[in-house]
Amino acid sequence: MIPKGQGFTIVDSLDTILLMGLKDEFEEARAWVRDELDFNQDGEVNLFETTIRVLGGLLSAYDQSGHDRIFLSKAVDLADRLMGAFKTDSGIPYASVHLESGRGVPGHQAGISTTSEVSTIQLEFKYLSYLTGDKKYWRVAEDVIMKMKDLDTLDGLVPIFIDPYSGKFHGEEIRLGSRGDSYYEYLIKQYLQTSKAEPVYKEMYDHAIAGVKKHLIGRTIPNHLLFIGEIYKSSPSNLSPKMDHLVCFLGGTMALSSTEGKSLNSTTFPRSAFTRLEEEDFHIGEELTESCYEMYRQTETGLAAEIVYWVRDKEQLQGRGELEHTPGSDFIINNRDGHNWLRPETVESLFYMWRFTGDDKYREWGWEIFEAIEKYSKIASGGYSSIHDIRRKDNIAYSDKMETFFLAETLKYLYLLFSPNDILPLDKYVFNTEAHPLPIFMPPKSLLQRLKDEDGGEKNDAFARAAAEVEAKGERVMNGGPFSEPINVTSPTEEQLAATDEIDQALSELAVEDEDAGAEEELSEVEVEYEEPTDEGPEEAVAEGEDANEHIDLDMKS
Repeated sequence: MIPKGQGFTIVDSLDTILLMGLKDEFEEARAWVRDELDFNQDGEVNLFETTIRVLGGLLSAYDQSGHDRIFLSKAVDLADRLMGAFKTDSGIPYASVHLESGRGVPGHQAGISTTSEVSTIQLEFKYLSYLTGDKKYWRVAEDVIMKMKDLDTLDGLVPIFIDPYSGKFHGEEIRLGSRGDSYYEYLIKQYLQTSKAEPVYKEMYDHAIAGVKKHLIGRTIPNHLLFIGEIYKSSPSNLSPKMDHLVCFLGGTMALSSTEGKSLNSTTFPRSAFTRLEEEDFHIGEELTESCYEMYRQTETGLAAEIVYWVRDKEQLQGRGELEHTPGSDFIINNRDGHNWLRPETVESLFYMWRFTGDDKYREWGWEIFEAIEKYSKIASGGYSSIHDIRRKDNIAYSDKMETFFLAETLKYLYLLFSPNDILPLDKYVFNTEAHPLPIFMPPKSLLQRLKDEDGGEKNDAFARAAAEVEAKGERVMNGGPFSEPINVTSPTEEQLAATDEIDQALSELAVEDEDAGAEEELSEVEVEYEEPTDEGPEEAVAEGEDANEHIDLDMKS
């Protein structure tokens, strides 16, 4: 994104290198960070990507290296430059920032930010304040969530766009995939990061998960798998069966919220100790994790597609060939959704589930996925490549590109899946959305004072009431057996199915045409994920263009 780069691959890999004991590689990377990593550059970077990958990578490396101050000093320099993104009338940050000047830069259509961009910086900024004693990082990040807390939601669910000018949500689309996912992830992780000293985040999380259960859960045929669909806020009963692979983070996250990081065992923490709400959430996490594993198992290559459309009735299969739908499988893979970027979300949830349950099936499933990666993505000359289409094993075409999250997340979670449980224990660490482990800490009272002053307000009471309502509903559901019957949801309208089936033309070369991939490869890692500006206003751009652009997403992780 900037002339000399900012070491995305190196910095994103630092704690993975440390975890795996690669001493020589770590010393080489440390020397590069010390001597070459320079943030004083004339260029714009995405606030979210830079925070989760670079700031998060530096902070985790600082912790895991025994507090090597090289990493902390670089983190402070970077964060001071990123602070300019928050200088908006609303306090909701711009999507990007000019590093040299520290000036915030509006991004996307008409300057609209995405929900995940502005709500997935809190773990990193708050930990930096804890380390340095400087409140400014904590305050700007906390301010974002506090402003979002007071906005209107659909049973805790929020649209995937937010306007930094007005401070209000923008558009109608609600999903737990791209542009929305890590908002929900960071609610529960903020609660855990600060030793559960900020219950408002747990209340917001419970409220949102209540909305997930009410509006987003569906079932497949023929195997009755649970999935998380997408809706429009104005018509929540019309559930689209579209699901990004990105949604697969939720299985592990729901299990984490139930256990709060502790492993289940028959003596000190039996599963029978769960409340009904915790049991329901954990069970949904188990089922969703299994569905995500099936996204791999039910393909010819054993690798998952970027996006699937779950089959809910036979009418969906009319006119579909075997390339789009394998007989007996639970999903459709449209022609331009079959690419695989070696994403981490499924193995992330497998790791969490293994840690909490000790059930060997999660290791077995993870090993199957690893073997498929080894067989189809490994390049003889070195590295692992994204694949244009995973639907046929005799038609593998490489993009010649390895995303940094493959090293930061996918391989790390696979490594941890087969590691002893006392390595990065989940009651001592939270992982940021880029899998950088950050230690759980007790913040000083001065940092908690704001929330303490606001405690007991009407909004907080509303979150608490929502959580209580879910608890009451949980008794009915759990007594009857969790989700023993298909959840009743109205089929999406033809117009909405058509809209969600549109494909991003800017990504067509990556997904389909190998010979044309060169033009895409000339772009930097993150730039290729953004949609190009148009002459449309924000309403038209979001209403008409978002589904056509939904593959060009921020984090190729979020």
